[in-house]
Parts: sequence; C-alpha cells; structure tokens
Amino acid sequence: MSDAAALSSLQLNKRILSVIVFTFFCYLSVGLPLAVLPGFVHNQLGFSSFVAGLIISFQYFATLISRPQSGRLADRLGPKRVVMLGLICCGMSGVLTLFAALAAGLPWLSLLLLALGRVFLGVGESFSSTGSTLWGMNIVGPLQTARVISWNGVATYLAMAIGAPLGVMLNQLFGISGFAALVALMGATGFFMASRKPSVSVSAGARIPFHRVFSRVWLYGLGLGFGTIGFGVIATFITLYFASRGWGGAAFALTVFSLGFVLVRLVFSRFITRYGGLKVSIASFVLECGGLLIIWQADAAWLVDLGAFLTGSGFSLIFPALGVEAVKQVEQQDQGSALGTYSAFLDLGLGLTGPVAGLLIGRWGMASVYLAAALMVLGALLITLRLQQQARREGAARAFDAD
Repeated sequence: MSDAAALSSLQLNKRILSVIVFTFFCYLSVGLPLAVLPGFVHNQLGFSSFVAGLIISFQYFATLISRPQSGRLADRLGPKRVVMLGLICCGMSGVLTLFAALAAGLPWLSLLLLALGRVFLGVGESFSSTGSTLWGMNIVGPLQTARVISWNGVATYLAMAIGAPLGVMLNQLFGISGFAALVALMGATGFFMASRKPSVSVSAGARIPFHRVFSRVWLYGLGLGFGTIGFGVIATFITLYFASRGWGGAAFALTVFSLGFVLVRLVFSRFITRYGGLKVSIASFVLECGGLLIIWQADAAWLVDLGAFLTGSGFSLIFPALGVEAVKQVEQQDQGSALGTYSAFLDLGLGLTGPVAGLLIGRWGMASVYLAAALMVLGALLITLRLQQQARREGAARAFDAD
C-alpha cells in the first residue's frame, strides 16, 4: 500500500472515530450497570431474582421498540441531533439511578426509578448507536459503509468489555452511585462534544413508508437475529455450561470469544468491500455454526475454548456484512430507517435467547442450547444463500435489460 493510500485510510478512520466515540460512550453506559444492578435489586432492595432480571430487560425492550424510530428521526432531523438526544437519554439514566440509590430506604420508589432509568438507557442506546453509525456513513460516503459499521462494532464490544469490570470496581468503592455518576457525566460530556461538531446535510427526496423499508430489509435482519443467538448463548450460559461439567476457566472462554471477534473485525473487515457482504456472511455463518457444534460436543474445556474462538470469529463480521447489503436496498434518504430496522433484529435475537434457552435447558440439558443455536445459525446461512440467489437473478435481469 502506498503512503498516500495509507494516509487516506488513516484520515478515513479518524473521521469515523470522531463520531463513533459516541457509540463508545453509549455502550460504556450500558456495560457499567450490568454486573451490579441485579445484586442491588435483589440484595439491597429485597426483590426476587426474577424482578432483578426484569429490571435489566427493560433496557433491551426499550432499545428494540425505539430502534426503527431512531433511524427515521436520523433521516429527518439529521444524525447529529439524534446522537445528542441519545446522549441526553443516557445521561438521564445515570441521574435516575443516582436518585434510586438515594431512595434505597423506599424499595418500591427506588425500583421504579431504576426501571425508568433503564428505559431511558434503552432509548439512548438506540438513538446514539444508530445516529453515530449514520453520521459516520454520511461523513465518509457510502463506499465506506462496511468500515463505519465495523468500527462501530469494535467500539460497542470494547466499551461493554471495559464497562462490566469498571462498574463492579466503582460499586465496591462508592456503591451504585459511583457508576451512576459516571454515566451521567459521560452523557453530559458526549452531548457537549457532539454539539460542537458540524452537522451533515439530510438527504432530500421522497421517503418511502416504514412498511416498505421493513419489507426490503427484514430478511437481512432475520439472518442477523438468528446469527446473534450464537453470541447470546455463549455470553449468557457459558459459565453455567462449565459449572455443569465441573470445569473451571469459563472466563477464559469468554476472553477467547472476544479475541476472535476483535481480531477478525480488525483484520478482515475490508473483505466485505472486496467480496461483498453476502459472501462474507455465508463464510461467517459456516464458521460460527462450526464453533457452536464443537461446544455442543466438547468433552474437554480446551475444546469449548476452541469453539468459543471460532464462534466469536464467525459472528464478528455478520452485522456489518449483512448491514451493508441491507442499507443498499433503500435510497440514501431512507438509510437511517433501514439501519434502525435492521439493528432491531439483533436486539430481538438477544432478548429471546435467554428465556427460550432456559426452557431448552430445563428439558434437554445445558448442552442443548448450543445445538439449538447452531441450527439457528444454519437457518441464517440458508436465508443468506437465498438472498444471494435473489441478488444474482436481479443482476442477470439488469444485464438483460441493458442489452
């Protein structure tokens, strides 16, 4: 690669990271409470484990519901305003959690404040992440869509990886007020930083109704949702899987999953532009499915680690690869709506993984969830193969019309 090309690539990355930083702020706010709030609700407020889990789930449902709306608002108001609204919501979640800590002597009031804060955080997540991605796409142009979505994913998972242990540390030092204050501070800081950046113009042109956007991207989203289940069962159940076998080292399996994810995202994301999102998705689903099958049949901890690494490596490029193809299905003025709708399937996949996998474990045992996840990923592979065939037919039809 020439020095000029290297410099151009560096400049592109700087432009992308200048707005993807808001995704980092958002998901650091998401990660900070995850390992702490359930214990606060159960041990300090005295509610059941079910209620503690429900409080966490409020955020996922709020994100799922607000994702499509975040994209449509970004198309109309511009991504900068949507990011700023999202950061306000993230900051408000920190403020409400602070009030909940102060009201710990009144458990029901504290719980209500926590629930409201989780709703704000869910809306903040969808607005900040969708807006940041669209902002980056507008800054560097449609040819760099894969690069933008890839960096957005790196920021997301890096922030989540940092957030959980940092939240535990702050909780040990200051109680939940510690991480809540940091969330509020990041919301205010992010809002100030975003307000000082130049806006990008909103694309003119007639916008199609939401149902037509949905009809064009739902198959891509369904593939994403099925593919996300592999990540969900490892993140949620790998520690229980290790415990059921009497093995130690579950944390290392999570580490190698993350290592595979980050390495592939950083090294191979350019393959999406080179070979196309559908081809990359097909290879990714094959790799992820293979990793899950290894975990299902593993009789030693090192095999689970290998399966986790392959699963993380396969899952890594699915979101940007299918996302690139999804946003191509609409004109630029509707890309925010398409991106928000597509992303909602990831939230749906993660939201359904826990309860459905719990039912499978109760009936067929812990290993069954990894076989079930592999079958879901196989379903995503079949969907992607169908999309590839459809794209080939459309390409052939256009070539025939041109002749």
